[in-house]
Formats: sequence, structure tokens, C-alpha cells
Amino acid sequence: MNTQLLSYYEAIEQASADMLSAARTGNWDEVVKLEGACVLLISQLKHAASHSALQPEEAKLKTRIMQRILLNDAEIRHLAEPWLDDLDHVLKGQSKTVH
Repeated sequence: MNTQLLSYYEAIEQASADMLSAARTGNWDEVVKLEGACVLLISQLKHAASHSALQPEEAKLKTRIMQRILLNDAEIRHLAEPWLDDLDHVLKGQSKTVH
């Protein structure tokens, strides 16, 4: 069993769950911080995956983990939409004053 690779997936899943918790409370600084941690974990995972592979049962577990990560990501994006819309309005307003 390749517990090292699975531990990376589980760590990424935990970070995504933590990001979702932070997004639910509007703590976007924490979301950004955790996103940086995810980037590092993904980089480490890619490196580790280049040296070993998952067995079929492990691949099924990986798929379930990835589905949960994608659900977390979708909810984070949904929560961020109003904030991103506000930012877009602010930036559009600034671009008018620059010209």
C-alpha cells in the first residue's frame, strides 16, 4: 500500500476542508494562506507520484478524496462570487477614473 501518496491526497483534502470553513466565515486571508499550503502539497504530491503508483483500491480511495476536494472547491467558489463581484465593480470604477 502506498500510504505516502494517499497521505498527500488526505492532507490536500484537509486543507480544502479548512479553506471551506474559512470561506464560510468570510476569512479570506486564511483561505489564501491555505491555498498556498495546497499548492505546496500538490507540488510534493506530483514529485512523489512520479516515483510510485497507486494500487487499484488506493486509486478508488484517491477518486473519492478528489471528489470531496472538488465539492469543497465548488462551494468555496460559490461563497467567493459575491466578493469577486464586489471587487470587479471596484476595479471597473477605478479604471474609469484612471482614463
